[in-house]
Amino acid sequence: MKRLLLYPILFLSLFSGFAVSAQAQLQAPAVLPPLVNVSGIGEVKVEPNEVMLNVGIDIRNKSLEAARQESDNKVRELLNYLKKAGIDQKDIQVTNISVYPQYVGEYGQTTPEFYMTQRSVSVLIRKINRFDEILTGIYNTGANRVEGIEYRTSDLQKYREQARKLAVQSAKEKATVLTKELGAKPGRVYSITESSSEYTPRPYARLQMANKMMESADMASGGPTLAVGQILVKAAVEVSFVIE
Repeated sequence: MKRLLLYPILFLSLFSGFAVSAQAQLQAPAVLPPLVNVSGIGEVKVEPNEVMLNVGIDIRNKSLEAARQESDNKVRELLNYLKKAGIDQKDIQVTNISVYPQYVGEYGQTTPEFYMTQRSVSVLIRKINRFDEILTGIYNTGANRVEGIEYRTSDLQKYREQARKLAVQSAKEKATVLTKELGAKPGRVYSITESSSEYTPRPYARLQMANKMMESADMASGGPTLAVGQILVKAAVEVSFVIE
């Protein structure tokens, strides 16, 4: 009877040893091939062909209701003008609405001197040569503040792809130079990661010049007022090559 009890004990011992061995194999770290890890950056400078214009309408009045009504009327007039000027509805957005009292007397004053309403409207001008014309029209509707101007490109996706290609080429060139100095060369790609893809629109935000332009309805008669320059489209990648 005692001999029969040895078999299950021996079986359990063998099974336990097999389980420990299998677990050790699973936990063993994978052996990586020899790698060269590099980064690459690609940049494309583009002449913008669109302008995002942000304007504001500020109204103040001793009556809250009068201030609100005047603000609504001017915004309505502005939107009607943009529609007549051929600006697509999807390119127009009212981005901010605020109404608040203004106190200018002693501390603790309970009655405001007047009420201020502020409205902000964003307009995407898809033909950059119409900027002066449209800004003049916006001024004539009663807008009295330029909040910012941002240059853009309608072909952003195309330039992003170009920037990515340049980034990959840059990474490959780096890997070639580094391995060549050690008597080797980069082989197949082991991994690749895009670390960033950026579009940097050139801002023209809150410039005094832009607000001074709003002071005259004849600004379109003096020639163009924009110098668009260039905007930057950038991509960055991290690449690992197997060293041969």
